[in-house]
Amino acid sequence: MVAIGAAVAALACLGAGVGIGIATSKAAEAVARQPEAEGKITKILLLGGALAEATAIYGFVIGVLIILFLGQ
Repeated sequence: MVAIGAAVAALACLGAGVGIGIATSKAAEAVARQPEAEGKITKILLLGGALAEATAIYGFVIGVLIILFLGQ
């Protein structure tokens, strides 16, 4: 039962990976359309990527905590 809870918490990692991939593709499209705005687009992409990675790390930590503390 604990493994199921940890697996559900780890789904945050999957969602973050998909989100970062979509954001990167959209940023590449935006730079292709407006090369002069590359600096602004890059800043926004890095901020969004960092927030998505934070979500993945939180999901990973919750999964590990579930295994460690509830797996007894």
